[in-house]
Amino acid sequence: MRSWRTRHQPEELNITPLIDIVFILLIFFAVSTTFVKEMELELERPSARSSSTATSQSLRVYIDREGTIYFDEQAVRPWMLQSRIREALAFSPKQSILVIADGLTPTENLIEVVDQCKLAGAAEVAVATRAGFLSLSGEPVTR
Repeated sequence: MRSWRTRHQPEELNITPLIDIVFILLIFFAVSTTFVKEMELELERPSARSSSTATSQSLRVYIDREGTIYFDEQAVRPWMLQSRIREALAFSPKQSILVIADGLTPTENLIEVVDQCKLAGAAEVAVATRAGFLSLSGEPVTR
C-alpha cells in the first residue's frame, strides 16, 4: 500500500512538448513570411509633393545614375526588359510596376523604361520618389 506522502504530492508538469510546439510554430511563421528585399543601389530619388505610399507587392525596376536598368536584382538591357516583365506579369497580370530611378538619371532612360513596362502589358506603372510614388496612368491609385 502506498504511503500518504506519495499519494498526495503534486505531480510534476512536463512543459517540454509545449516548448517544442512553440518553436515549431516560430520556425513555420519565420519561413512562411515574405520579406521585401530592396536592392542595394545608392539612388538619390527625386521628391514630389503629390506622391502617395507605394505597395510592397509591386514589381520593381531600378535605374542607377549611369542608366543601368535592374530587374529581379539583375542588370538587363532595355530591349530585354519588356520580355522579363511580360514573363513576370503572366503569373499576376494586375500587378503594378514601380520604377525606382536616381534623380540624376537621364529622362530619356526613364521614359524608355516606362514605355517598355507599358508595352509589356502593365496596367499601372509608377515612379518612386522620396515620399512614395507618382502614378503615370492618370487614374486614381487604389490600394
